[in-house]
Amino acid sequence: MEHYYTRSNIEATNAAIKRKFGETLKSKSPVAQVNELLVKIIEYNLTVVIHEMYENGIQPEFLIQAKREM
Repeated sequence: MEHYYTRSNIEATNAAIKRKFGETLKSKSPVAQVNELLVKIIEYNLTVVIHEMYENGIQPEFLIQAKREM
């Protein structure tokens, strides 16, 4: 039972990715398919982060690096 909810969360995430970005991969080669799948996962994670930012009123703070004087 301890792994049930973990599997349930994984299945829900997989279903959400398929709904949002499609069920099929367009790439032909295995390497390109892995890359395409990884991009879909990154896209999904970004949409979740952006949604949570708006939902919770979080303002992003970006690191701005000052130019170094030589």
